[in-house]
Amino acid sequence: MPDLQVGVRRSQRVRNNQNPSGVVATATRGGRRGRGRGRGCRVMNHNDNGKLLGHVRPGLEMPVRQPVERSAEKLVVGEEEGSTSPLPERVKLGNSPVYKIDRKLGKGGFGQVYVGRRVSGGAGRSGPDAYELALKFEHKNSKGCNYGPPYEWQVYSTLNGCYGLPLVHYKGQQGDYYILVMDMLGPSLWDVWNSNNQMLSEQMVACIAVESISILEQLHSRGFVHGDVKPENFLLGQPGTPEEKKLYLIDLGLASRWKDSASGRHVDYDQKPDVFRGTVRYASVHAHLGRTGSRRDDLESLAYTLVFLLRGKLPWQGYVGENKGFLVCKKKMATSPEMLCCLCPPPFQHFLEMVTNMKFDEEPNYSKLISIFDNSIGSNVLLRPILTDGAIKAGQKRGRSLVDLGDEGQPKKKIRLGTPATQWISVYNCRNSMKQRYHYNVVDSRLGQHVDKGREDGLFISCIASSANLWAVVMDAGTGFSAQVYELSPIFLPKEWIMEQWDKNFYITSIAGTTNGSSLVVMSKGTAYTQQSYKVSDVFPFKWINKKWKEGFSVTSMTTAGSKWGIVMSRNAGYPNQVVELDFLYPSEGIHRRWENGYRITAAAATADQAAFILSTPKKKTPEVAQETLRTSAFPSTHVKMGIGEYWCGSPGTETIQLGRKSGVSSYSSSSSSSSSSSSGIMRKARWKLVLLNLVKEKSATTAQYDEFSYALNFDRGDAAAAEAAMDEPEYFRRTFSVRYADPSTHRRCSNNNNNPSLL
Repeated sequence: MPDLQVGVRRSQRVRNNQNPSGVVATATRGGRRGRGRGRGCRVMNHNDNGKLLGHVRPGLEMPVRQPVERSAEKLVVGEEEGSTSPLPERVKLGNSPVYKIDRKLGKGGFGQVYVGRRVSGGAGRSGPDAYELALKFEHKNSKGCNYGPPYEWQVYSTLNGCYGLPLVHYKGQQGDYYILVMDMLGPSLWDVWNSNNQMLSEQMVACIAVESISILEQLHSRGFVHGDVKPENFLLGQPGTPEEKKLYLIDLGLASRWKDSASGRHVDYDQKPDVFRGTVRYASVHAHLGRTGSRRDDLESLAYTLVFLLRGKLPWQGYVGENKGFLVCKKKMATSPEMLCCLCPPPFQHFLEMVTNMKFDEEPNYSKLISIFDNSIGSNVLLRPILTDGAIKAGQKRGRSLVDLGDEGQPKKKIRLGTPATQWISVYNCRNSMKQRYHYNVVDSRLGQHVDKGREDGLFISCIASSANLWAVVMDAGTGFSAQVYELSPIFLPKEWIMEQWDKNFYITSIAGTTNGSSLVVMSKGTAYTQQSYKVSDVFPFKWINKKWKEGFSVTSMTTAGSKWGIVMSRNAGYPNQVVELDFLYPSEGIHRRWENGYRITAAAATADQAAFILSTPKKKTPEVAQETLRTSAFPSTHVKMGIGEYWCGSPGTETIQLGRKSGVSSYSSSSSSSSSSSSGIMRKARWKLVLLNLVKEKSATTAQYDEFSYALNFDRGDAAAAEAAMDEPEYFRRTFSVRYADPSTHRRCSNNNNNPSLL
């Protein structure tokens, strides 16, 4: 079993004054949560990593026969609806007719659906006077009803009458249940697919595509996204009626607002890596990663739905276990549109490429998306297997002149190429000028000589890193440290030595690990930290980080060693708000949006699977720190030595380079100082700090183990409450991404030059 550790230390200087139990939790971490995430949403905690707490058999009309294959599972959190209360035999809501409960149609994450047959009267098979309607029951004690009627009621109240959605005729509470009375519909696309030997024709899937796009367009025009687009949630009308070829979209339990109802603006971007909304098989990659839902997510889920109906299978089917969510998301990111649609007609690949390249707040060109399938749906409207009234009306309303609007400007760069690659990611921070020295490609035996020489010249270690089991050391004159010790150990973060130095009022200021499992730990006096905690794990412990955030800690150092990584969090670090950007690629859009909200990258690293970035805001209001990023296919030594300072500052400047790779980091820097011209034209001293990541994308076996849990012991120096921090975590270990930190104690603020061009 891996030796996973957690250490917690409180400063002796304030030990008698601190009361951890009375520490007020941070009100917000990483800004406010994206709006539109309504109460009652189904969620997945990535620290439980896909543990299924409920199964879905959605649909208002299910076939009597047993399906050939079980539906994809929706990840939900909630109790069994009404498990302790029997359903009423008859239902009457306000002035509605009396309905007698008949056969069960299906069960969702929070509700169950039955046929409601009128006791008397009734005419026809549709509308409020129909003989039969669908009754959806949700128990008042279910997860989605903690504060009253289900969230889905609010959505239906806003969207009732929207094209492509079933009508809700009555709603109310009877006994222990909230009840919706809505139109009875026919089989789902899942049922149709199953009954047709799990294969649908190109024409039928193309008709489904254009009508689904029309339905989603109408839904989006009302300010909502569906959040759970899949074959089971598309139903046809009742057989034998004029609507039997009409397509409907059901289940609004995961719908959320993409447009704020008050301001009319797009909701704010956010990422919560421990939150998942939707069904694993069809969810967008952004949903897997916990990003705020937007219109692009519905369209990406629709693309997966279309490929499934056409091919009968998706490449990420078959994963099981608690690591299912991670493996599915990884596979989606590693599968290019060309690979996924290699056996599909060209329009389906084109559609997938368009929707997977959309930005968070981009308005889809629905007309262009519909036009992709013009040659596949057939020219004779009457012979189409699915009614396409919505697509026809949409085309007539806009006219084909708008179809080509999406072709204006430069073509978009393809995001998901599906091929392994290595990439260096450089992060530049504006810094005050200081004396600096660097050493790289240092073997263990020569490390002490370089450090001792630097100390003789008044320099302290500000950054350490490792590459290929060699060390890189950056030493500065402006760290503010008064004393410093370091330990080169064959153990990744030596617990006993760290605790010994804590007792002497040293704090961890920089750490680095190697691929062979050894580590270098630097601890210093003169920091502002008042308490410190660290953890070593085989997984990215976002749950632990989030818990520490609430206790007033901030991430101050990170590193990796092989498949393990270590994280250090400190109190009084000067970062009231921190967020995580996590992706299987460089999260360019997320980082830019964080920048716009005042965040700056303070930690970053990558493994063969994922890249993670910690972004922070300063506690004190100071001029913004200018920060830019650069990505290159090779180590940017040319950029460092041949004019990075000139490019940014107008004259040669000082740069520090740090780079992360598959499991570890290495550093390089040049030592010089220079004058820099700000946006106002005032000359001043400045230097630029460059942090690099080598993001290695490699194909891994599908059986690779992964888990979001780790078991650890807390080593507490004065904080008894923290000793229980990790005791509730299971004892199995698997692999995830890792993070490396650039020491914040050396950060210096300077004005942000908004005129600097972005390198990304």
